[in-house]
Amino acid sequence: MSYLHRLLAPAVAQSLTHFPCVFINGPRQSGKTTLARMVWPENVAAYVNFDDAVALAVAASAPESFLSGYTNKLILDEIQLVPPLYRALKASIDEKRRAGDGKAGGLYILTGSTNILALPKLADALVGRMIIKTLYPLSAAEIHNGKGDFISRLREGRFTAGTVAPYSAVQTIERSTFPEIRDTTEAARTDWFRSYLTTLIQRDVQHLMAIEKTTLLPQLLQLLASRVGGLLNEADLARSVNENAVTTKRYRTLLELLFLTITVPPWFRNISKRLVKSPKSYLIDTNMVCHMLGRTLTDIERSDTSLFGHLLENFVATELLKQRAEPIHQAGLHHFRTSDGREVDFVIEYPDQKIAGIEVKAADSVSLRDCAGLLELAALAGGNFTHGCLLYRGKHVLKITDTIWALPLSCLWE
Repeated sequence: MSYLHRLLAPAVAQSLTHFPCVFINGPRQSGKTTLARMVWPENVAAYVNFDDAVALAVAASAPESFLSGYTNKLILDEIQLVPPLYRALKASIDEKRRAGDGKAGGLYILTGSTNILALPKLADALVGRMIIKTLYPLSAAEIHNGKGDFISRLREGRFTAGTVAPYSAVQTIERSTFPEIRDTTEAARTDWFRSYLTTLIQRDVQHLMAIEKTTLLPQLLQLLASRVGGLLNEADLARSVNENAVTTKRYRTLLELLFLTITVPPWFRNISKRLVKSPKSYLIDTNMVCHMLGRTLTDIERSDTSLFGHLLENFVATELLKQRAEPIHQAGLHHFRTSDGREVDFVIEYPDQKIAGIEVKAADSVSLRDCAGLLELAALAGGNFTHGCLLYRGKHVLKITDTIWALPLSCLWE
């Protein structure tokens, strides 16, 4: 299988010129190791994978001695498995800074399959010494060799009316996934996801917290898969799995820390109109949603229009999340909904508080009637609203109003 260039690679390389350590976190099998080896090939840096029991045991029992055995650049894979190493890394970086008159860029690349929020000891030990980059599964822009700049293009309204090249939404969604399964059969993907989730639940979870109800995790994941794009109601989730709300929220948070699910918070400011303030929930990979539902994307597209619309929204959520990982797109991702039901699927909030809105439609055509939520958002945001768009399955780029565009889904990646 050929290697695809990852859009995050230049940012990692650039960060290593300023920081002693870069921590690449993200889901297991998202390509973190491959990215690290691309930035630092075998002739540049040594490599240690703590999935190896021997390396894990040595590093955990004698962390200072372990690190002193490497005099050059070093990649440490799955660092979350070795908490005793955190302080040793701090001491090593500080020692090399002293020897280099306060400068020590590009010493370590760390990778981890756990959100940094679950690793406070690592964050505390390396504060001021480490920058964090998050690598998600393959994006549509990476699959199609695009620039991944939709977020900035939307802010500026950089689109031209016309017709786009033919594209397949289903094929793009199927390939915008974990690198190992981007070109496999449906049966192979099913086997892969089954193994992947089993590994996470039986091994990785135990490194985060001691849990007793391991069957609750896949149960919750399946329930969330059936509700992608819906408002997250903790009490209703708890009732559905027959658990108390505290336990359910704890386990749901664990799914998020393992990069299996994501939540999109609501957008609101100090305005008088009543807005819904519950987050929305999605899974990190749309193919994973299909796996949890026991159905294929093609079957859902043909026989369940409503569900396919939710899957399309899940796909757009993950694509926006992947683009936000780029340094040039440091923008917040939100949703917008009023108490009387007007909504916008996604609101991009830029660092200067300007916003843009994105509404996802599974239809082949759209009209001004579909812009009600975007127009409501624009009215409430006033001068902070830059542009909005209806992402749909058609092929025509059309300007609907001065600030709202109808855009084929392929504009996300091309």
